[in-house]
Amino acid sequence: MPTNHDPEQAPDPRTQRAVGPAALKALSHPLRIQILDLLGHHSALTASGLAELLGETSGATSYHLRQLERHGFVQEVPGRGTARERWWERTPGGFTIELPDDEAGDGTLTATVTVNREFEAMRQRKIMDFLDGARSLDHAWLESGATLATINMWLTKEQLAEVQAEWQRFSETVLDRFAGQQDTPGARPVQVHFNAFPLINGKENPS
Repeated sequence: MPTNHDPEQAPDPRTQRAVGPAALKALSHPLRIQILDLLGHHSALTASGLAELLGETSGATSYHLRQLERHGFVQEVPGRGTARERWWERTPGGFTIELPDDEAGDGTLTATVTVNREFEAMRQRKIMDFLDGARSLDHAWLESGATLATINMWLTKEQLAEVQAEWQRFSETVLDRFAGQQDTPGARPVQVHFNAFPLINGKENPS
């Protein structure tokens, strides 16, 4: 089961790259994950711009950007910037992180858990920010369909696979149409969450 981390649209298995052990370990640093997250919804930033948002030095963000570039997570924005002011963006296509198998070493397992937990923690922080700051938004944004929903169900493995397949079809037919709108008038960053997974503390009914 992969976890998908795509900067601007629903995951498409045709463009997602699987992260190998070396790149995964390079990514398992909270500041690097925060940099990726910011580049995902700010489109492009400089090291100094990232430093200001993160409360870090530009030297620190420059170092982490170089490490992310080394492993293919970010790239310089073509045709933008100077020798002294480089602009960075996430590499197109997103990536997936596979849950390690039984043969994976402890380092790979630790890195996988660290990266996925940090991405999920950032998602939860965004939800809390929305709940705390919703009154500051133009009311039209709240009436447009902004919602937080949790659905509790009992499903078989086959039914869960069907739900996930329907989500994939929805992402390809609807969400993909809205990709690449960073410069569209009236648009602002929006996150769409879809999680479907078996509860670890539940039990499977006898067949």
